Amino acid sequence: MADNRALIEGFYAAFAAGDHATMAAAYSDDAAFSDPVFPRLDAAQTRAMWRMFCTSGNDIDVTYSDVDAGEQHGSAHWEAIYTFPKTGRRVHNNIDANFQFRDGKIVNHKDRFDLYAWTRQALGPTGLLLGWTPIVQKKVRSQAASQLRRFMVGER
Repeated sequence: MADNRALIEGFYAAFAAGDHATMAAAYSDDAAFSDPVFPRLDAAQTRAMWRMFCTSGNDIDVTYSDVDAGEQHGSAHWEAIYTFPKTGRRVHNNIDANFQFRDGKIVNHKDRFDLYAWTRQALGPTGLLLGWTPIVQKKVRSQAASQLRRFMVGER
């Protein structure tokens, strides 16, 4: 149990330091990730997503708290403060994470946050007026998926 707690703490410490390699090593090869923007990622996509975030040159500040972990499950709260590149707007995202573990690795990672709160910050007036709508939220997901695909292709 202490090992899984250390795994979560090491994961977020690595994110705060921009160390995507340590983050990637925390996942099993059959891991899955989901959040409101990236609803279904496999292990390779998850690793690429964190690598993209860590190498984007963005001014991201990551903090974490409330880490709890047992033999098979864990959780944490984390916050990311950064400038959204498309609009230049500051975002302060509050995220609750849940984990499943197997053999000392993360096999399932689910982040939860308020996508409407995110769109209001990242998209400004458009997010305020329309960020709650399925159309805008679908567009956010589509653009994020496209960005991740381009990033992964560019690495090859």
